[in-house]
Amino acid sequence: MGNRVVIDPLTRIEGHLRVDVEVAEGRVAEAWASCTMWRGIEKILRGRDPRDAWAFAQRFCGVCTTVHAMASVRAVEDALGIWVPPNAQYIRNLTLIAHALHDHIVHFYHLSALDWVDVTTIPDADPAEAAKLASQLSPWHRNAPEEMAAVKRKVTGMLNSPQPGLFAHGYWGHQEMKLPPHVNLLAVSHYLQALEYQRKANQVVAMLGGKTPHVQNLVVGGVANAINPDSQAAMNVDRLYRMKSLLDEVAAFVHQVYLPDVCAIAALYSDWFEHGQGVDTLLAVPDLPRGAQADAFDLPGGVLRRQEGGLGTPRVIADWKDATLRAEITEDVSHAWYQGDAPLHPYKGETEPAHAPFDPKGKYTWVKAPRYEGRPAEVGPLADVLVGYAQGHPLTKTWLDRALQTVSSIAGKPIPVHAMWSTMGRYVARGVRAAMLAELALSHWERLTDNVLGGDGRVHTPVNFPKGRIEGVGFHAAPRGLLSHWVVVEDGQLANYQAVVPTTWNASPRDAQGVPGPYEASLVGVPVANAERPLEVLRTIHAFDPCMACACHTYDAAGTEVATVKVL
Repeated sequence: MGNRVVIDPLTRIEGHLRVDVEVAEGRVAEAWASCTMWRGIEKILRGRDPRDAWAFAQRFCGVCTTVHAMASVRAVEDALGIWVPPNAQYIRNLTLIAHALHDHIVHFYHLSALDWVDVTTIPDADPAEAAKLASQLSPWHRNAPEEMAAVKRKVTGMLNSPQPGLFAHGYWGHQEMKLPPHVNLLAVSHYLQALEYQRKANQVVAMLGGKTPHVQNLVVGGVANAINPDSQAAMNVDRLYRMKSLLDEVAAFVHQVYLPDVCAIAALYSDWFEHGQGVDTLLAVPDLPRGAQADAFDLPGGVLRRQEGGLGTPRVIADWKDATLRAEITEDVSHAWYQGDAPLHPYKGETEPAHAPFDPKGKYTWVKAPRYEGRPAEVGPLADVLVGYAQGHPLTKTWLDRALQTVSSIAGKPIPVHAMWSTMGRYVARGVRAAMLAELALSHWERLTDNVLGGDGRVHTPVNFPKGRIEGVGFHAAPRGLLSHWVVVEDGQLANYQAVVPTTWNASPRDAQGVPGPYEASLVGVPVANAERPLEVLRTIHAFDPCMACACHTYDAAGTEVATVKVL
């Protein structure tokens, strides 16, 4: 038995996550992921009007509010068997795209970049060298030597200050931090610029949703946005073109800064394409409906099983009515702090808490164990991108091929597509997904604008709840992966409500057969150079972008505390 490393809480995520690993001979031998918070909103929703569910459900999280609201209204609409008007579909799509662009930019730069970038080397960086590298990566207009020099002065001043702010703590000087000073300077320069562009994406969410977080424009059956090209109080031409201007700026940042930066980091840390493979199944759901009927989508879905040396052939999930998808999702609570034993389908799901002490052989987390056809599955950008690539989706192939060509060129060696099934592949996939969404933003804006200027002002389909029992599920390809809300309605009231969220899939504990989920599986085999500074563990987990809310304790096999370190 090796050393036990406990990171609790793991920071730069949303929520509260504890990660335990056993380190033996310099590698992770076993891992446990434990969510230490319980939300309980499923119980709050029982007995309420289904039309109000989305307003509660988006309070699952303070970051992912929009996606839960959307999945919730889709679930109720599915139960009723209704479709929303085209304007409502396009407004929803644009809201989701803008939210996802904000989310992906924040994840790479502000939540995970400092796992790879050593800020303390920036005083030694040459701004001209940083600007030269930047010019080789893209034509971005804010890569001048003067801009790099200004960032160097700012960061150097912060590091020399008694209050260095966000750079106060980190695994600076870690032996696995390998970037040259000028690359670190370029990354931090874009880190600061990203603060501006993620805000622009969020402005679009607020313009469409009324506010953010917690949008206010959704209703079961459509949206509440007033459309009138001639009114200053409604969605008009000026507002449409203001949104386009913001989306154009964000798209330029994603295509010319975010994705090139991801490719450069991936190439300079190309050994991380060999770590963090995780589970053998990827699961993705189609999204961004092209019209009111939601029978065609801009983003593909499917199931992909890993094959040695290649991607294999996916099972395509063409739409949200896919019978196998609806039937084969279950949640196991064998190792979660809930009552019950047998795996349950979400329509029959229970959320009855049964907290107990952390027990790695028993119950140890508030996260249930979702399973698809009885097996753990990874969801998120890696699943979305590889599922799309394997089925020949043109937009996915264009952007992933471009990204891997860039990575291979900088690394000086070929990085094949099957190497994406890794820690570094998750970062590249998220950048590719953002690039795709940035391109799709314009096409959905054009559809909405054409419809509005063509005189169509419809935004809502009337709803009526029948007597008796109806069931429905709302799917969404959220920034962190497959999200589904499941509703059971009896006589117009919610009888059951279950949400199977992306981080539930990825942070899944072991199931009744002892099979671990994606976080736990991806950590096994990861090298750890220094158990008192477990940077590699953070890199692996941050690649998934956990959504749950900062000190780390290191233990030996007997449970004796041997060190206390801060984790950032």
